[in-house]
Amino acid sequence: MRAKITYLVTAAVLVFYFVLVGSRGVLLIQYGTPVTVAFGIAVLILPVIGLWFLWKNTRFVRDANRLAAELDAEGGLPVDELKRTPSGRIDRDAADEVFALRKAETEAAPDDWRTWFRLAIAYHDARDTPRARKAMQRAIALHDGKRPIEAA
Repeated sequence: MRAKITYLVTAAVLVFYFVLVGSRGVLLIQYGTPVTVAFGIAVLILPVIGLWFLWKNTRFVRDANRLAAELDAEGGLPVDELKRTPSGRIDRDAADEVFALRKAETEAAPDDWRTWFRLAIAYHDARDTPRARKAMQRAIALHDGKRPIEAA
C-alpha cells in the first residue's frame, strides 16, 4: 500500500509539474517573437514526453499487477524462499539457482505467459532489471494474445 501511495503522490507531482511547464510554454508562444515561439514549442514537447512516459509506466505496472493477481488466484505465484544477507538483500547465489530453474521452465514452455512472469521475477531477484522488464512485457503480450516482443 505504501508503494501505491508513493507512486500516486509522485505521479500527481509530475502532472502538476507538466501543467506548470506547459503553461510557461503557452506563455512563450503567446509572446509572439520567433525566438519565444521556438522556445515555447520546445518547452511544450517536454510535458508531452513526460506524460507519455508516465502513462506507459503506469500501464505496465497495472498490467503486471493484473497478471500477478491472476497467477496468485491460480496458486502459481512463486514463493519467496530465497536466502537473504543480514542487510535483507537477496543472496546472489540463491537467486542464480532459482533463475536457472525459471529459465529452463520458460524454455520448456515458451508460449506460456506464466513461465515468462516467473522468469521476470527471477531476473528481478538476480538484479537484472532490464531483462526483468522485457520478460514481463513478453508475459503481458502472451497473456493478452498479442505478438510478443523479443525478450531475454
